[in-house]
Amino acid sequence: MSASLNLTSGAPRPLGILAALPQELGDLIEAMRAASGVRTVTHGQRDYHVGTVHGTPCVVTLARVGKVAAAATVSALIHAFDVEAVVFTGVAGGVGSDVRVGDVVVASTLLQHDLDASPLFPRFEVPLLGMSHFAADTALANRLAAACERFVAEEGAACAARFGTHEPRVHRGLIVSGDQFVASATGVNALRTALPDALAVEMEGAAIAQVCYEYGVPCAVVRTISDTADDHAPASFVSFLTEIAGTYSNAILARFLAGPAAAG
Repeated sequence: MSASLNLTSGAPRPLGILAALPQELGDLIEAMRAASGVRTVTHGQRDYHVGTVHGTPCVVTLARVGKVAAAATVSALIHAFDVEAVVFTGVAGGVGSDVRVGDVVVASTLLQHDLDASPLFPRFEVPLLGMSHFAADTALANRLAAACERFVAEEGAACAARFGTHEPRVHRGLIVSGDQFVASATGVNALRTALPDALAVEMEGAAIAQVCYEYGVPCAVVRTISDTADDHAPASFVSFLTEIAGTYSNAILARFLAGPAAAG
């Protein structure tokens, strides 16, 4: 499945943008309020903010944390708000050997690392769907990765100096999701052994990708690496979330939403 997001012609259906935590959205809702005003709809104990930002009609909301919360939220975006596509932004733990704090990972595929219905079904496979890996939409992921590359080229060095991190790099590949915060060397090493291609670990993306697959809605996921999913993860995650995550999200989403010219 691959579809182009129509952001400019006619009256396009909105883009759904979501994150798990408020800091991961940066000031997107405030930017929307300044640009067009915001209509807020409460649905299923969540607030969905409807408006236009950076010239793009959007519905912006918080998925909250975990796979069930994420699946419920993206289902509402699809059925109650008729979004054309879905983009998830947030932070994640680094799993790949060359993925460092401050890097950005754009998902090519997503998988639930804690799903195991064996011996009835192969480990990681979603029962009755016959698949474990869910692909991000190619066109949408390409556009998101291009926005990340522009951010790194234009602001990466300044962000690294400001926040005391490595100069960020952009990676593309497998992101894995599970209902646990991986925060030990034992835990992250187990992921590396079971899923050697995994670049990052988080708690929502694969659930969103599965729902979007089942309903034929394009999706893409971008994650900034806040920690290395080991014993230092809790402190690193909190520090990165409060000090850095919003800056990265603001910069990446502004470039992504800027229009076809931003896609190259």
